[in-house]
Amino acid sequence: METSPRWQGRLDVLGSKERETLLGTSLSRRFTRLPLWLSHPANISAFYGLLTSLALLLPYRFAQASDSWLTNWIFHSALIMIACLLLGMMSLIIVSISKRFPATPPRYILYPMPFVGLGLLTISMTDMMNLPSSIIWLLLLLPGPMYVHLSWAPRWRLLCLLEDDKNPFEGMEDFKDPANDAENIADGDEELLSVVDSLEEE
Repeated sequence: METSPRWQGRLDVLGSKERETLLGTSLSRRFTRLPLWLSHPANISAFYGLLTSLALLLPYRFAQASDSWLTNWIFHSALIMIACLLLGMMSLIIVSISKRFPATPPRYILYPMPFVGLGLLTISMTDMMNLPSSIIWLLLLLPGPMYVHLSWAPRWRLLCLLEDDKNPFEGMEDFKDPANDAENIADGDEELLSVVDSLEEE
């Protein structure tokens, strides 16, 4: 039977902006369903390395005539996953020191990069064009670790604090729920609250 992480039971004490910061967008929300030990930034980054390695299977198979293509693919896949894992670990260390909050990654730039890199790698391996390998591997490997560094590693740190019964937003006025502020100002005045609600809807 699937059990939700313990920190999810503590979301009710947080405001809407705080919950949005903790849960993030659709991709991050998928990772928040996992146990914290499994969604460690190093694991998420290594998982991206695994997905990249699977995408490289066909180019390695059909671009190399020798029978050693599988050995080369396994060796390079292991290097990719280890490199991504180390980058994820470094991101967590940096975030633990800087206490930085999650930032929205530039999706329109990061999301197409692996597909462009895969296309350029296929062109390069079939000898259609001679392309610099450094640019190809940068396009392939950067998006996952960059997402982890900007978005997931800071979010994972906040979730760990919440798991330990700590308020990660304590003393931060910027994350105060505006709905609660309106209720405090109105002090039970239903007419004033209705005016505020109508202005928010507009």
